[in-house]
Amino acid sequence: MSSPYLESAPLVPGDVVRLIAPSGPTDEDSLQRAVSVLEGWGLNVVLGEHVRARHPHVSYLAGTDEQRRADLVEAWCDPAAAAVIALRGGYGAMRLIDGLDFAQLRRHGLRPDGRPKLLTGSSDITALHQAWDHHLGVATLFCPMPGNAPFKDSAVVPAEVASWLFAPWAGRELGFPAAEDDAARRSRTLSVDSARGNRHSASGESPRDAVPHTLVPGTATGRLTGGNLSLIGAGMGSPELAGVREARGRRGPTIALLEDVDEELYRLDNLLLQLDRGGWFASADAVVLGSWVDCAPIAEVEALVLDFLGDRGMPIVSEMGFGHHPDAPSAPLGVEVTLDAQVGERPRLWVRGRDE
Repeated sequence: MSSPYLESAPLVPGDVVRLIAPSGPTDEDSLQRAVSVLEGWGLNVVLGEHVRARHPHVSYLAGTDEQRRADLVEAWCDPAAAAVIALRGGYGAMRLIDGLDFAQLRRHGLRPDGRPKLLTGSSDITALHQAWDHHLGVATLFCPMPGNAPFKDSAVVPAEVASWLFAPWAGRELGFPAAEDDAARRSRTLSVDSARGNRHSASGESPRDAVPHTLVPGTATGRLTGGNLSLIGAGMGSPELAGVREARGRRGPTIALLEDVDEELYRLDNLLLQLDRGGWFASADAVVLGSWVDCAPIAEVEALVLDFLGDRGMPIVSEMGFGHHPDAPSAPLGVEVTLDAQVGERPRLWVRGRDE
C-alpha cells in the first residue's frame, strides 16, 4: 500500500478514530483533554479497552504487553476506524511488535472508504512507525500526541496536527513555517516559556528558540523515514531494520529524520555510532535533524553529527523542530519529500505531489 493522502485529506469530520495507550500510562485529565480535542474536531472517538490500565509491577507501562497489544490490534482491525491515534509515548511500544500478526493487520488495513488507515504518534511510537513501514508499507504521521503537554501548552500544536489530518499533504512544507518571522516567533515563544516556567535545554536557551539552517548544502528527494534516535538505535538488528545496507536499492532513496530528548552527548555519540555501524545511514540521501530538548547544546549535537556524516556527500539540515520541541511540527513518514538546502538560505522540506 501507499498513502493516498497527497490529494485527499486523511480524515473528515464524522470519522471514527481509535485512541489507545501503547506505551506509557496516562492520567484522567490528560485522557479527557485528548478526547475533548479530538471530538472538538468532529471525530468520533473510541477508547481502547485498556487505555486507563496500569501495569501491575512497573509504573512506566500502560497495562501489560498483552493488554496494550490487544488494544492496538483491535483498533487497527476495527472496520469502522479511519485512524489509530497514540495517546502518548514514553516506553513500551517496541515490546508489542513481536506478538503482532502482520498478515492479519494487512487484511484489515483499509478504512471504510477503501483508503489505508492512518497511525499517528511520535517519540516511543517510532517503533510502530518502523513496523508499519516495513510490514504494511503504509504512510504514517509522526506528530505530537493529544495526551501530552504540547496539546495543552502550545499555541500552535493542536491546529498544526489538525492541518495534517484534515487537509491533503501534497505540496505541504514541513518544519517551522518559513513565512513566520524568526525573531517574532522567538519573542512570542520565549515570553510563553517565561510565563509558564517551562524547562530549558542544557544549552541554557529555550528549546523553542530554533531557526532551521543548513549544515551541509545540497538537494535530495526520497521517502521520509526515521524518528526518535534512541528508538531507531534500539531497533537495529530487528526484522524491521534488517538489510538496511541494501534498503536503498530495494526501496529507493530516503531522507532520514532524527530527534531525541534527555540524552547526554556521549549517548548520542553511541547511538549514531550504532546506526552507522549497522548501515542505517547507507540508505540515506539526506539527514534532517529535529529537536534535541534537554540533550547537549545544539552546536555540540551538530558538531557530533558532522563528525559522523559531514563527509558523506549528503545534505544535512538542523533545528527543523520535529520531535519533542514544545511547538513540534508534524512529519508524514513513508511519503516522498524533497529537501532543498542552500548556503545562506533557510532549508526547505516539502511533500512532493504525484506529478513532481
